[in-house]
Amino acid sequence: MIRYAKPTTVDEALALLGEGAWRILAGGTDFYPAQGSKPFRDNVLDINGLAALRGISETDGHFVIGARTTWTDIIRYPLPAAFDALKQAAREVGSQQIQNVASIAGNLCNASPAADGVPGLLALDAEVELRSAAATRHVPLQDFILGNRRTALRLGELVTAIHVPKSSASGRSAFVKLGARRYLVISIAMVAARLVVDNGMVTQAAIAVGSCSAVARRLAGIEAALLGLPSDHRLVAAVLAAPIGELSPIADVRGSAEYRLDAVRELVARAVLTASGQTSDQQMVAA
Repeated sequence: MIRYAKPTTVDEALALLGEGAWRILAGGTDFYPAQGSKPFRDNVLDINGLAALRGISETDGHFVIGARTTWTDIIRYPLPAAFDALKQAAREVGSQQIQNVASIAGNLCNASPAADGVPGLLALDAEVELRSAAATRHVPLQDFILGNRRTALRLGELVTAIHVPKSSASGRSAFVKLGARRYLVISIAMVAARLVVDNGMVTQAAIAVGSCSAVARRLAGIEAALLGLPSDHRLVAAVLAAPIGELSPIADVRGSAEYRLDAVRELVARAVLTASGQTSDQQMVAA
């Protein structure tokens, strides 16, 4: 017999997960479309009653985003400017109605190459908190998403939070997305850039790209090329010249692999200039 459970505490949820396999229902914005008209064959664990997993808090060293925190929650919460890319991405997640119920952990666990929230969190060096009845572990986001629809989540585990180190929550960030239309679109490519600029020079750089490989990737070559540069049009030249071997885009109905690679450099340049505090249109012309 198929089971349905809606626990009200995290401990209760973890105890149920320890009993066997469950399909977890959070916001439901991916759950129900994926199910379609097919009959349910899996036990369903509805975590929408776990109030403890919703909201944003701070510790001495981290910002902690509960797994059930919605995109609207993230948009409204007063986070530092380093989170601007994540907030901008949150506004791109479906419609406003979707943003009101879709959860940040659901976006990660869905493990789509085009998940809007992933690049912004990668640029913040985010870690995923995984709990079971027996233990808690923290996995860097870059190691949590293993491929298309594949994660490092183990049997009996539940994503309970996303941790962002305060050491990575400095500077400013920006998110740029390319799609076939302006709204309600799966991206052709998307970029999150976070820069720390001190006395006019780039001292930290984090660049992450989604929809251009099986999982979103940080671009170490571009990050290294930006360090030590003045925050002016020379940033564009560095982006255009740096290697981007981390990416392996596919060709699909939204665009060819070659188009994605060409487009992503433009997107990175725009995101970098915005994160540096420059006006991207003027600086692109100057470059």
